[in-house]
Amino acid sequence: MAFLYAIGGFIVLFFGFQYLMVLKMRLKKGKDAPELAGKYAKAVQSGQKSMFYFYSQSCGACRSMTPVIEQYARKNPNYFKIDVQTDMETARKFGVMGTPSTVIIEGGKIVEFLVGPVSEERLGALL
Repeated sequence: MAFLYAIGGFIVLFFGFQYLMVLKMRLKKGKDAPELAGKYAKAVQSGQKSMFYFYSQSCGACRSMTPVIEQYARKNPNYFKIDVQTDMETARKFGVMGTPSTVIIEGGKIVEFLVGPVSEERLGALL
């Protein structure tokens, strides 16, 4: 019986952590974009819509979403694909806690912070 309580507790903690992570990301909407450097700063300071897609090579969901992001990135210089394993500093500035994460910035403010895979239709509507 104690084993079942332990398993149940683990499941509750796991899903509770996932919920808190998504909630934390949603609370970033409307806040100022973090201070960035280089091409990222230039894109944010332009005031135009910018997209930052955070992924990792070992992420299964990222593998299906990355080709779609690459198509958008080819069309717009303000759309960036960022590997968290090679550019952890930028991911930390945004507060990325999981991949894939997509951040959309417009006018220097975070307009949308999405955690997890996003459909091509929804992404197209946001961009």
